[in-house]
Amino acid sequence: MKLSSAFLFRPLLISVLVGSIATQAQYASGQWSLVQDGLSGVSALELAVVSETTVMIFDKVESNPLQTNGHVAWAAELNLVTRTVRPLNPASNTWCGTGSFLSNGTMVSSAGTAVLIVPVGENGLASIRLFDPCEDGKCDVIEDQRARLEDGSVLLFGGSWDAGVINNPTIHNPTYEFFPPKNIHGHNGTPIYSPFLQNTLNDNYFPFVITLPDGNLFIAANTQAMIFDWKTNKEVRSLPGIPNGVRISAPLSAGATLLPLTPENNYTPEVLICGGSTISDDLAVWKPGILSSQTPTSDQCVRMLLNDEGIAAGWQVEHMPEPRTMGELILLPDGRVTIVNGAHTGFGTSGGIVRDPIGLSDSDHPAFTPVLYDPIAPLGKRFTQEGLPTSDIARLYHSTSSLTPNGTILLAGSNPNLDVETHLYPTEYRLEWLSPPYMEKPRPTYTGLPKTFDYNAKITLDVDLPAGAENVSVVIMDFGFATHGVHMDQRLVGLVSELSDDKTKLTVTGPPSATIYSPGPAYVFVLADGVPSFGSKTLIGTGAQPPLDEDALANVLSSLPLYWDKWTAAHPGEPVPVPSATSA
Repeated sequence: MKLSSAFLFRPLLISVLVGSIATQAQYASGQWSLVQDGLSGVSALELAVVSETTVMIFDKVESNPLQTNGHVAWAAELNLVTRTVRPLNPASNTWCGTGSFLSNGTMVSSAGTAVLIVPVGENGLASIRLFDPCEDGKCDVIEDQRARLEDGSVLLFGGSWDAGVINNPTIHNPTYEFFPPKNIHGHNGTPIYSPFLQNTLNDNYFPFVITLPDGNLFIAANTQAMIFDWKTNKEVRSLPGIPNGVRISAPLSAGATLLPLTPENNYTPEVLICGGSTISDDLAVWKPGILSSQTPTSDQCVRMLLNDEGIAAGWQVEHMPEPRTMGELILLPDGRVTIVNGAHTGFGTSGGIVRDPIGLSDSDHPAFTPVLYDPIAPLGKRFTQEGLPTSDIARLYHSTSSLTPNGTILLAGSNPNLDVETHLYPTEYRLEWLSPPYMEKPRPTYTGLPKTFDYNAKITLDVDLPAGAENVSVVIMDFGFATHGVHMDQRLVGLVSELSDDKTKLTVTGPPSATIYSPGPAYVFVLADGVPSFGSKTLIGTGAQPPLDEDALANVLSSLPLYWDKWTAAHPGEPVPVPSATSA
């Protein structure tokens, strides 16, 4: 069953890659590798790297073997060094929520649904969860929205107020709102209506939202796209629709990212969207027993420059080596894109909606082999699967992935089941680690990174470069928050740097503005001839907390009982969630 969720992002973020690494197209040669190692403890429905050594994993409330405080766990912290997990303790159901990071490194998790299986935990539909990563193994999830706030707000865009295989007019929530709450557009912290969300029904769960260099937002859902000014609440520009009738939103999920952006091209943004499906989103089609798990998905990728010339030219159409839905686009430090996970047929749903489910999976024919995309190669030569290893673990509905600080890609999850199952396709706990060729090369190292790195500030790193290294550059990365094939906030930003004559000192200038990279966590990679260092963590900006509008927050809390009216009417006899600091 597909449950509702909103897309979460930091409105002052920009998903770009800048710097010489993108124009040089210098990539390490050699072999890729894939290793299975470790268990996630809970199935990785949602995943985010939270520190240099740890990853946060959220599941739904189900019968996981991992236990905590006398009950099943549905969240865990994965140690990237030991590849072991410890259980965490959110109070509410995180299925299917979203996440992002605040400027001091705190992770924000929002939304979810009612507890459907195991009688533990609270309804998560209106929840806000906070997590401060730590190195002593003592930190945990806190559900108190008056704590751990920071500079740079978060925007929640879309979703629905109840469960649905596909969004529809009876349950959809065509609004957006901020955390911390803002008094903006005449809404003192309360949700703001979005005509775009109304117009993109029914296929518009998990819309793509990317902040552009001018501070406006690129937003895409279903077959539509626009540029939106969140400060004025106005659509700035309607963009050409997705070509050939391909739908890109969950449950017909595509993957998306902003392509490399450099100072040399004046930070002109270009977006890439790959996969999806041409199936109709008419509700009559989505009645049980009509669709098939064998329905082909789309191999289409589209990209567009988001300037006047590029918008006039429209979407450039390319084709992956094989069709895919629920695939994730993972940026590498060298500027390339790796496409992982997903399926060749079916849909991003579960529960036997189709007439021929595989167990409870509404998709089949897993995409076992990753695809590598070189964004600056000539058209027709950008995709390859040559030399990429093939897995034997299906990563279907509720799979996740992320780049990690050492440069490997973590593959996790897959659970197209209502509760833990072992049939085909099972609830998946096994972890895999996909390593690009640069992992086997001599790698640069550095020291001297401060805990905070302000805009336009200069820092000096002590570097140790591989023998003979010639081209040296620096990028900062946000690994994002992964769920449902969507990588919220993922970005690379290249920094201006200068190497000393003796090649031991590297002077690096911070990003030019908050529209290029918002205040918050960043992993700094020094690249030597396309080979990245370990990505050490810093905080871009000063780490200052944002102003908290107490009046807007109080208004949100006092208004919450009104928002439960529809849910209560649809669930007669069920207990009504009580709005409070731990459920709001």
